[in-house]
Amino acid sequence: MSAPPDIHPLDRGRIDEILQRNQVGRIAFAFRDRVDVQPIHYVYDDEWIYGRTSAGSKLRTLLHNCWVAFEVDEVEGVFQWRSVVVHGACYVLDPEGSPLEREAYDRGVALLDRVVPGTLTERDPVAFRTVLFRIHVDEATGREAAEGR
Repeated sequence: MSAPPDIHPLDRGRIDEILQRNQVGRIAFAFRDRVDVQPIHYVYDDEWIYGRTSAGSKLRTLLHNCWVAFEVDEVEGVFQWRSVVVHGACYVLDPEGSPLEREAYDRGVALLDRVVPGTLTERDPVAFRTVLFRIHVDEATGREAAEGR
């Protein structure tokens, strides 16, 4: 008989490592009585998650309710995984906004270009995703499971 799995919380250092080494996560958002979850590619930098989207229902929802959850998982097996959940406010970045907003926009483009080379240029493979946003990490929790020994 094998030992039960060891499931335990992650400290903030491990949470940050997981957010930094991954590039695809899921954003969850709600509007009225509907909750939606969608995958996005992202970059984590200094308490901010940068991503982008296209115009549509997700963007309209985020403009009405900026509070979101964001999740990243690393799974090797049923009892070998790590999961991080972030809660925070999502801000759409305007390239024509204030100097601080323009700085955040430029930072986001530079970071996302590392994940998707050509971001917001003529070489962009997903050129229809023209709206940049960032999520502030107000709260981050994580859990890890390891097979019992």
